[in-house]
Amino acid sequence: MSAGNQRVAVVAGCRTPFCKAGTELRNLSAVDLARHATVELLHRANLDGHEVDEMYFGQVVASPLAPNLAREVSLLPQFPRTIPAATINRACASANTAIAQAHDQIALGHARVVIAGGAESLSDIPVLHSRRFADTLIAFNRAKTLGERLRLLARIRPKDLVPVAPAIAEPSTGETMGESAEKMAKLNGISREAQDEFALRSHRLALAGTEDGRLLHEIAPILTPEGKVIDRDNGIRADTSLEKLRALKPVFDRRYGTVTAGNSSPLTDGASALLLMSEEAAKALGYEPLAYIRSYAVAALDPGDQLLMGPAYAVPKALERAGISWSDLDLVEMHEAFAAQVLSNIQAFESREWAQKHLGRSEPIGKVNWDTLNVMGGSIAIGHPFGATGGRITLTLANEMKRRGAQFGLISVCAQGGMGFAMVLERR
Repeated sequence: MSAGNQRVAVVAGCRTPFCKAGTELRNLSAVDLARHATVELLHRANLDGHEVDEMYFGQVVASPLAPNLAREVSLLPQFPRTIPAATINRACASANTAIAQAHDQIALGHARVVIAGGAESLSDIPVLHSRRFADTLIAFNRAKTLGERLRLLARIRPKDLVPVAPAIAEPSTGETMGESAEKMAKLNGISREAQDEFALRSHRLALAGTEDGRLLHEIAPILTPEGKVIDRDNGIRADTSLEKLRALKPVFDRRYGTVTAGNSSPLTDGASALLLMSEEAAKALGYEPLAYIRSYAVAALDPGDQLLMGPAYAVPKALERAGISWSDLDLVEMHEAFAAQVLSNIQAFESREWAQKHLGRSEPIGKVNWDTLNVMGGSIAIGHPFGATGGRITLTLANEMKRRGAQFGLISVCAQGGMGFAMVLERR
């Protein structure tokens, strides 16, 4: 609770389909995707855009042409042009942080109605040139004579033309996310079989959630520039099996590794948008909240250690701030960057030794109930648009809490930089 005693409600939300990079959504930018999710959110909530006070969106790989994605969304014709907007980057927890920022502004009484979410188009990442080539182009544009320009062009060598794509790696260590997951699997004794079984579980539960309509309920179908209607996530494999997963070769350590494309989340395009309000505003405008934000927490560890263990540090903080324990949770949604990452964090949650060594606690965080964990699969099957995943997880959890009449639900997300995010939702 804030000094103003404002409870913050998650009122509604929606998202685009999540599609593997380079497939159905490849010709739509992150701005296109975020705008689509936001317009559909307004329609579903039957909300006048003039009621919105602020916007926060997450994005990790920003376009140089539209670096503040949130502001581009707020300039849609459905809104007045006076809505402040900010784009947030906390890697894979970017949308979560956007939601937390919205929560804080409402809790402080600075806003009543806020839209928060995130978007990513990994089909449309900026490709950079070498520094030498970039410097040559700048000098070429400044040159005043044809002779100067010709001399500059003569300096260009073939190696200068090699493109430089952004790496999904730690700038501080040079270690990629996949290499980090591989290291965690080895250090924590997470077997290839356990990872593949977890991946299969993700696909089977996501398929069930699609077939019974629970996941489809979240999705705003989208008409692509090619004229095709996309109404579901395209990474969910109905035909996968343990045999097929076992046949895949390790990607990050080809000789001794266990992390494969099958037990990792794919690069994905997509967007999510959520509507948050103060409890008073929700009542005044006639909305029944899906859930309320009870608490949240962020944590960080040395990126050179086990990079993706952030949730094991953030979760106990969020639970303590919520005034509840792990056993009080009815549902848990953990972001599935890699099966090895999820299983390593679960191992930490359940370990007394780990809690004593890393948290100074005498008891473990809690034992995971597999019947209430990621009940409609997760990012391994559904996909992972970096900036949007946190919005999807929040919406999925809030919707399922309402369906089940659950009181408490937990979100956890690992993020680049050795960070972790956790949030507790409640219904009462």
